[in-house]
Amino acid sequence: KIMNQAKQNKPFIIKGEKKTYAWCACGKSASQPFCDGSHKGTNLNPIIFKNNKEENMALCGCKKSGNPPYCDGSHMKLTESDNE
Repeated sequence: KIMNQAKQNKPFIIKGEKKTYAWCACGKSASQPFCDGSHKGTNLNPIIFKNNKEENMALCGCKKSGNPPYCDGSHMKLTESDNE
């Protein structure tokens, strides 16, 4: 069983550009919060999304958001065992 491996329990605040992004869903990427292909061999794939605004984005860092790739505050409800 492959588990999500969060890189941090807070959002990544990113200066958004008008382009397409690939958000890391597995937590293994060294380029968090973006995909670097580290999910290969897992059952997880990145979430591809197009950003149409040039403003800050709060992208999920805990990988538990109910609205990925965006932070929905789920990290505030996590316990240590949620990231094991």
